[in-house]
Amino acid sequence: MQLIDTHVHINFDVFQSDLEAVRQRWLEAGVIRLVHSCVEPDEFASIQAIARKFPEVFFAVGLHPLDADKWGLQSEDQILSLGRSDPKVVAIGEMGLDFYKAENQAIQESVFLAQLNVAKKLDKPVIIHCRDAAARMRELLQGFWDSRGAVRGVMHCWVGEPQETEWFVDLGFYISFSGIVTFKNAVQIQESARIVPISRLLIETDCPFLAPVPKRGKRNEPAYVRYVADRVADLRGVSTEEIAKITTENADRLFGFS
Repeated sequence: MQLIDTHVHINFDVFQSDLEAVRQRWLEAGVIRLVHSCVEPDEFASIQAIARKFPEVFFAVGLHPLDADKWGLQSEDQILSLGRSDPKVVAIGEMGLDFYKAENQAIQESVFLAQLNVAKKLDKPVIIHCRDAAARMRELLQGFWDSRGAVRGVMHCWVGEPQETEWFVDLGFYISFSGIVTFKNAVQIQESARIVPISRLLIETDCPFLAPVPKRGKRNEPAYVRYVADRVADLRGVSTEEIAKITTENADRLFGFS
């Protein structure tokens, strides 16, 4: 059985001491490819070094909405340049909106639209972070679609209600579920996992965060994406092998893996 973890942060300090062992575990778990997301462009060198060391690691470059205040005059050109400079860059992100306790919503929106523009220029998919902002995200995407044309991508670590899920499916997005879908009280997220069209379904860990049951409370790692696959399979009444096959095919298609 082969799996793809479509969202990791293994350049974080918590992996420095044992990354080789973490890699061995993900290989043993059947994880054949990983997409390393980017919080800010200054991470590029550390992520690139991991991707060069491990052939199965691909990555994105972008600016997280919680770091939107770091956007400067050269930021768009910098992300464009980084996106063109390495063939293992398969997406722009993570980018988006995070309105949880946010006081800079207008800045986040401006930075988000600028990165959509980068993705459009590069013809690369986007990795979207969306927290407490689904309605506004939908408006911004629809406006961009109407004025510039569609950009493909994924709503990562999805926690939206079923109706919100349908909004983004209708816009052509893939929906990726993390370890949260295994949590006992994640009822709405579990319902979303049931209704996403099988051709738009992805899985991820978002490690080192949000370890799934039965590893909840521990450092998350790519090998644990198997538990996400298990839970999604259970929710949809199919085998884990089928979820693994479909989500691997979907990730290959979205990110352009050979």
